[in-house]
Amino acid sequence: MEVIKISPRGYCYGVVDALQMVRQVAKDPTNPRPVYVIGQIVHNRHAIEELTNLGVITLDGQDRVSILDQVNEGTVIFTAHGVSPLVKRRARERGLHCIDATCPDVTVTHDLVRELAAVGYYILYIGKKGHPEPEGVLGEVPGRISLVENETDVDALMLTPEQEQKLAVATQTTLSQWDTRRVIEYIKAKYSHAEVHIDICAATQTRQEAVVAQAKGADLTIVVGDPRSNNKELAGVPAVRIEDLSQLNIEWLKGKNRIAVTAGASTPSQLTREVIRFIEQYQTET
Repeated sequence: MEVIKISPRGYCYGVVDALQMVRQVAKDPTNPRPVYVIGQIVHNRHAIEELTNLGVITLDGQDRVSILDQVNEGTVIFTAHGVSPLVKRRARERGLHCIDATCPDVTVTHDLVRELAAVGYYILYIGKKGHPEPEGVLGEVPGRISLVENETDVDALMLTPEQEQKLAVATQTTLSQWDTRRVIEYIKAKYSHAEVHIDICAATQTRQEAVVAQAKGADLTIVVGDPRSNNKELAGVPAVRIEDLSQLNIEWLKGKNRIAVTAGASTPSQLTREVIRFIEQYQTET
């Protein structure tokens, strides 16, 4: 059996920076206590458990505004996914000490939709419903933007003639580039004049492309990542997602000659290494 260790894989720079920021805040006694993270700093329970052990309280819920309502004092940290201006304003009004760990690539999208709306565009934002990143971006220009996840959502749009006249497309940073391209092509078929801005971050794109290039011919691709993470890879081969080694089904390995292993951008490296080591040991025993 051959183990293909896809590279690059695992933490992107935005996740690394966000986690490091939370660690520094937790260890700095000058920051008001308690220290809260508004939502999950990254979508990985192992990373969250590490921060909990440092005394950081992770609050989760349907949206960032309702999560913030649970906090009356101390420090709040906004996650790598970004938040809307409303959340920031309410936090300041409550007198909370605010730390912004938004990924710079997400900030670029926030800036983009504000600029587009300011010059009269109506924006179709391709993103995943229920994910915190679209929530923050949509909050930048309420009334000037619609969230679409697929072709059905595009068909359901009820745009006014004024909105149709000047359309722009923006995207969530962590989407599959192939799924995104499909929806963009569908939008362009209906609204050929729409101005397209593809904001998938470089880290997401290079990880997706690495799987396609390096996992060719593999019998199985194992993706180590939290099920809530939106990072998805396309390798053209059967794939399974596991959170960690405990979820690896030994039956998946039987009869396989080549196994590719990769990880989502929110996955701690040690979890992926444990999976790789296990598979390497397994191949020597069978």
